[in-house]
Amino acid sequence: MAGITLEDMTQAGAYLEGHFRLSSGLHSPRYLQCALYLAEPARAEAAGRQLAARLKAQAVQAVVSPALGGVIIGHEVARALGVPFLFTERTEGAMALRRGFAVEPGWRVLVVEDVVTTGGSTREVMDLVRKQGGVVVGVGSIINRSGQENPFTPLPFSALLAVEVPTWPAEACPLCAAGQPVVKPGSRPGQA
Repeated sequence: MAGITLEDMTQAGAYLEGHFRLSSGLHSPRYLQCALYLAEPARAEAAGRQLAARLKAQAVQAVVSPALGGVIIGHEVARALGVPFLFTERTEGAMALRRGFAVEPGWRVLVVEDVVTTGGSTREVMDLVRKQGGVVVGVGSIINRSGQENPFTPLPFSALLAVEVPTWPAEACPLCAAGQPVVKPGSRPGQA
């Protein structure tokens, strides 16, 4: 399957250039706003089907995603696989399952994210799934901007688009040094 291209993201208005602070805290000159790409239901469904097809061999029993970015794509992957979908939320700074969601002990869980940069949020979700007795059997995302083919080795990982975009800690950011204002487009508290 072809996946998604940067041209697809650009046409959807989802490939942005400027000075961005990512949810990881790193700064970058480019940002992929998957919510804009997924705003079109047909695109969201197609992306979910593509990702599900790449990871269906893992015999998944549930999909879990971090809110807010992973909710649409996670739901679409779960729908394509015909399994339940749950999402986590930050509560007092930590990932939590709320709204009556619970991972059944022994469930084979696929963790699905919109964008993987450092993998921090994804790993938090994986830890939560394991604490609830689930077995994480794979990870999927729309975008992989980690710079690694598989940042979750030894687990299977698939992304629809791998993008190499420079990132810097704030203190080493050339855009900050040049005085360019930073935009916080992510979904964590305090971000637009």
